[in-house]
Amino acid sequence: MAFLTGSESGLGSFLDPVTSIDHGTKQPDHGNKTLSRAVALHLEGKREAAARVLSKAIEAGENDPALYAALGHVQFELRDFEHAGASYRSLLDLDPNHRTAYYNLGVCLGNAQQWKQAADAFRKALAADATRVDAHLGLGIALIRAGSPGQALDALDKYLTLFADHEPAMFARAVALQQIGRHGEAVEQYRKVLVRNPRSEEALSNLVALFLDRRDGDSVRRYAAMLAELRPGSSVALEALATLAFADEDYASAARYARELVTAMPTRYENWFNLGVAHHQMGDLESAADAYAHASTLNPSSAPAFLNLGVIRQELGDLGAARECYEKSLALDADQPSATWNLALVLEQLNERERAETLYSEVPESAFEWCDAHFRLGYLRLLRGDYQSSAEAFKAVLVKQPNWAEACLNAGIAFARSGDSASARQFFTETVMLRPDSSDGVRGLAALALEQNEYEEALELHERLIEMGERSPEVYYNAGLICQKRGKFADAIGFYQQAIDADPQFAEALLNMGHAQMALGAEDKALASWRRAIKEKPSLADSYFEPLT
Repeated sequence: MAFLTGSESGLGSFLDPVTSIDHGTKQPDHGNKTLSRAVALHLEGKREAAARVLSKAIEAGENDPALYAALGHVQFELRDFEHAGASYRSLLDLDPNHRTAYYNLGVCLGNAQQWKQAADAFRKALAADATRVDAHLGLGIALIRAGSPGQALDALDKYLTLFADHEPAMFARAVALQQIGRHGEAVEQYRKVLVRNPRSEEALSNLVALFLDRRDGDSVRRYAAMLAELRPGSSVALEALATLAFADEDYASAARYARELVTAMPTRYENWFNLGVAHHQMGDLESAADAYAHASTLNPSSAPAFLNLGVIRQELGDLGAARECYEKSLALDADQPSATWNLALVLEQLNERERAETLYSEVPESAFEWCDAHFRLGYLRLLRGDYQSSAEAFKAVLVKQPNWAEACLNAGIAFARSGDSASARQFFTETVMLRPDSSDGVRGLAALALEQNEYEEALELHERLIEMGERSPEVYYNAGLICQKRGKFADAIGFYQQAIDADPQFAEALLNMGHAQMALGAEDKALASWRRAIKEKPSLADSYFEPLT
């Protein structure tokens, strides 16, 4: 489960233009008349009408630079940055040395978020007019936005040399320092901004983001509290505090902050997702399911939301709903080992073992779940009798996790059932070495010893099982058989008796105890044992004259 955040540092709004409708040069009479009408309309607040007058004059062939300058200004005020930029480019075609055109073009391009082109325009503005110091600020901001914060510092420093207390320039310099990793200097610069303007939300927001990156929880809390005081319900402050709560595993606090974010911004997917994570970690599965379901409704293309909702449904025991969620998640993003793994587990529980086996095999080796998936793959192959493939799956797991006792044990079982006794013995032995208290590992070795008629080893292993606390009738019975085969009839009788004490209706133990008793000359006891055996299981009369094996 991942905590999502949308917070990021920024520069706020871009520059305002420095221009006028008439830049002061002498114009021809016809141009002045058009410009006068445009100015009159502009003064009345009729910007669209002013723009139409200027555009018609230009379309009619009036190539007065002042008309283009005025049109660009009005278009900028109308926030038509694309056409305003085009007007300033046309102005530059007419008058390449125009003293404000490059600057205003840069401002238009910046507001249109064409940062590299804006930076180029500001450089040309400085080349055309070195006294246009605002171009240094524009260039600095454009370079930051264009991903060149190191280059931006030079331009910003030049501007701040002249205007040391200019807040936007101070702020931009702090952002540039933050982006190039000079965090200590960035912090000091942001603090200077706050001294000048204690209500600078941008500075507080960026300090919060900076200290989150540095994992300085105390500083995050300090500046987040200042931001929350300035703007109650600030999403930046709440997200920062939620991030800290998740990092501290304080899920109750994380849920509280996430709930506030949901209340403030109910249509933001990340807020619902994070609320789901918090409730999930707290064990409140129903609330987590509601939050994840809401997140998936807001963002139906979110594979993580469906994955986490599937996990909740699976934990709640609703396997059908869990399956549907995992399948939706994988349909959105097939490269999700966790979803593949969880879907396979659900399908196995639903007895769709064939598809589950296929999915286990599709979990990539690089995934965290690969070993678990291959273990389940080996187990399903073992169940359907593909013993050799089962053994290979368990061996592959052991290459990555050589100390996994259960994988060793199952590899031994698979090899034993495939008829490879030597390999089975190797893995059963490794199981016991890894986990000396593994009765299953000892039982596997004991079974192999019996199959190979190694009675001394088999008896030793059965006695070890008994010492380990194995009290099943079968263990006692096998120990009795081994002793009987070795001619130790008294010991055999003792083991048979313990098997019968554990299961008074164990007819085979009664029958063979009778043969052992007869071998010791205890005919009356033998006859009594045989009578009880045949009474419990009449079919044993067929074996009356021959001890069982």
